[in-house]
Amino acid sequence: MNEHKKGRMESASGGVSRRGFLAATGAAALTTGLSTPAILRAQGATIKIGMPTILSGRVAILGETASVGANMAVDAFNAAGGIDGRQVELVIRDTKGNPDEAAKITRELLNSDGCELILNSEASGGTFAVHEVMRDTGQYCVHAISETSALTADPKNQVAWIFRAGRQGIHDAISGGLYASDLVKAGANRWATCSPDYSYGRDTTAEFVEYLGIFAPELEIVTQTWPKIFQPDYTENITALLNAAPDAMYTCLWGGDLSAFFDQSSLYGLFEQFQAVAVNLGDAPVLEAIKNLPAGIHSGNRYHKDIPDTEANEQWNAKFRESGKLPTNWGWQAWTATRFVLEALEETKGDTNRDKLTDATKGRSIDCPLGIDGTVTMRETDNTLINYAIGYGKTLAEEPHVTDFKATPWDIIAEHETAWKKSKGFI
Repeated sequence: MNEHKKGRMESASGGVSRRGFLAATGAAALTTGLSTPAILRAQGATIKIGMPTILSGRVAILGETASVGANMAVDAFNAAGGIDGRQVELVIRDTKGNPDEAAKITRELLNSDGCELILNSEASGGTFAVHEVMRDTGQYCVHAISETSALTADPKNQVAWIFRAGRQGIHDAISGGLYASDLVKAGANRWATCSPDYSYGRDTTAEFVEYLGIFAPELEIVTQTWPKIFQPDYTENITALLNAAPDAMYTCLWGGDLSAFFDQSSLYGLFEQFQAVAVNLGDAPVLEAIKNLPAGIHSGNRYHKDIPDTEANEQWNAKFRESGKLPTNWGWQAWTATRFVLEALEETKGDTNRDKLTDATKGRSIDCPLGIDGTVTMRETDNTLINYAIGYGKTLAEEPHVTDFKATPWDIIAEHETAWKKSKGFI
């Protein structure tokens, strides 16, 4: 990796720079605003970054915590002087989780609200809508939330000036398949799945099943059930699972849907019948929202203050909580995405030219408390994030809620991801 691609903020273990770790995690309130279009603004004017996200409805926690994470980064950047005194402002708008609304709002942010680039913090469905707007307008964008693998893995979706600074489903699938293969080898070979019925749920579940089968060929899938996103009642899905009587179940339900599913399942003693692997259970608000969290659920890590178990992560966690919100996976991803944007702007000295920002982002590494070695990297080959902490542990009913964490080495992930891309014709 070229040295100029390395982020300027030193890791907590190696000292603190002008934009040191404590400054970079300062909390801030949400900011919104209107201005004239970018082409009319003075050279030293505030740089506005548009942020479409979900701030209402059942999964408002996604946008609320993503907004905290993004503002932590922006507030600290401005407090440290911005770009030679030039400030950065987030313009945050509610998409209500509707893809059509996400596309409309993204265009408004660019055309009416004076934003020069987009920090997309929508879920996967809305992200594909935003993605096409950014492809069409030709303006720089970093996706912070969507984890659907095809977003950056499929060459048809790849756009030189669009990046993903969040997790990727195939990485979770490889990690989860490897972890769960030990359960199969211990006798739990009959599996069921219960995941949301849209692109993220379908794709991520298929990838998990594929890799669990690679690592444990004796796997048998006995049933799959697909609740609709934001579905209020899971009785039908729970009944299907009980009737199939699997040895283990996988789910990538998330947020409020996951909490509701767990609470309703407890009424039927679902998790007393078989083991469960829940990739999205590890967020603190989800763990604390479930009324009677069963012990021993196999949980993927999303955001946890002890994963990685470093001072930098503890500091980030404490700063985030000053907002009054519990930190989430969406929070750290939005913080990380914003740091990539800000460091790119710093390198271009505030020039928002798409190609200059693209060159400043591609292949870049930045300091990040969620990096396994204190850093994460925007991989050059497909503009997607790598080197973040990933793995599984088991739930506890009380703090710290997740224990016995097993990290998945990135060389294993990279090896199997490459084979997966070849099998899909992506490379």
